[in-house]
Amino acid sequence: METILNDNSQRTSVSVLMINGQGMLLSVQGQDYFVSYNRVPWLRDARVASVLNVRMCGTNAIEWPELDVDLEIESLKHPERYPLVMKRSPLDVL
Repeated sequence: METILNDNSQRTSVSVLMINGQGMLLSVQGQDYFVSYNRVPWLRDARVASVLNVRMCGTNAIEWPELDVDLEIESLKHPERYPLVMKRSPLDVL
């Protein structure tokens, strides 16, 4: 399933243009970026209304406040520089 959304980038500097089974297309400050759920798995099972509630977080990041997810704009431009690495906490039980 693919959902095509209206481009409201004239009113804000970040918007979701499209959502499909692999990820979403974002418009951020006039540039379009495809964000794969493989890169941002926290958005995969989120409600569409929560994904659409995206906003600028300062001048260098975007955030989904309902999902407690934020991304630096630089990570959208150069995802290869931002590998997903989970660090274990000493409090984790093995």
